[in-house]
Amino acid sequence: MGSELSLQRAVRRNTLLLATSTAVTSATMQLVAALASTTFVIATGIEGLLGLGPAIFLASSASAALPAGRAMDRFGRKPVIAVGFALGAIGTTVTAFAVGAELGIGVVLGFALIGIAAGTVLLARAAAGDMYPPERRARGISLVLFGSVFGAILGPAVFGPIFSGRDLTADSLVVPWLAGGGFMVAGLLLILLVRPDPKTIGERLFPAAEGVAPAPPAPLRELVRRPGVPSALLAAFSSFGVMVAVMNLTGYAVVHEHGHSQSSVFPIIGAHVFGMFALVLVIGQIVDRFGGSVVLVAGLALEGVSSLGLAWAEGVWATALLLFGLGLGWNLAFVAATTALVNRTAPAERGKLVGFSDLSSGLVGATLAILGGWILQGWGVGALAAGATVVAFLPALFLARSFVSPPRRPVGEAA
Repeated sequence: MGSELSLQRAVRRNTLLLATSTAVTSATMQLVAALASTTFVIATGIEGLLGLGPAIFLASSASAALPAGRAMDRFGRKPVIAVGFALGAIGTTVTAFAVGAELGIGVVLGFALIGIAAGTVLLARAAAGDMYPPERRARGISLVLFGSVFGAILGPAVFGPIFSGRDLTADSLVVPWLAGGGFMVAGLLLILLVRPDPKTIGERLFPAAEGVAPAPPAPLRELVRRPGVPSALLAAFSSFGVMVAVMNLTGYAVVHEHGHSQSSVFPIIGAHVFGMFALVLVIGQIVDRFGGSVVLVAGLALEGVSSLGLAWAEGVWATALLLFGLGLGWNLAFVAATTALVNRTAPAERGKLVGFSDLSSGLVGATLAILGGWILQGWGVGALAAGATVVAFLPALFLARSFVSPPRRPVGEAA
């Protein structure tokens, strides 16, 4: 009894630490979203490959997810996430000095390290899933993700004044990237305080997957065929790909297509991140109560509508509102999909399945970022918005036709 009470106290402490680390990660990722394209163009002089900067970040993030997930299953969540934050601190510092020197290869290396860090740190939601029972798992995951709401406030508060009244030059980009490195160091210190490891808590309290008898960890090829997993993966790929591609290209579009200042990008990105996480606690309760199928479709549909609106929006606040909707749509799909994947895995299987989801989602996002940058350069914001809408709506229509989900159906039992 005493041991179980001690674990419950550890769950509360770990949840707070993970949520706070998510806040500083969110602030850093806003920097990436706002400046990746611009930093790449200034450092390399290659404007025709506008989407390549975000794509480097997204591809490296994706490539890190599956190996990091496997390492988490073997060594625990804490040490792997700590390594991610350390790499993020190195990557932002390398980027700062490289852009100041207009050294393109250095920016590419910095983006790759930041991407690896992001792909690793994002797996903290698997750690959240470890510590909560299936009937409260979406809420547990949402508690950790809720920390990003404070990151949505922190990012504009720190980075907006840095650019206020300043011309966008190589020298002006150095300080914000160094500030991003400070955020990553703070995240590292927070993770080092987590104890015991969330995986250990999960193995003691909830050793088996929902509906699956305790057994040795299954291979990935078996995990992806479990009921509900294919639908969750499809929604995760589409929702993440659309979200990151549009988010990473909006900063460039706002400045270079609509003629706004660089400082105006941060309120827009802040609104987007706020949409991604502000209602996450409510969304977690909705997923726990009603199941994930309807939530997956609703999230994808909202992303599609928000993307389509960008074809007409030119003002800062109109764009911010649509980016808020884009973030909210992603959050609906993300929480529902993550909960389904976590529910269908035991602690020793969880990291690799969530990592595989992030790997594939990141590759989709990187591809869409390159394609979207090319479309943005050639045909403008309207064409980019239309393409993103199609990518969001098609899987939503497929999932809506393929599931029959009564109220309170367990998460993950979509067709």
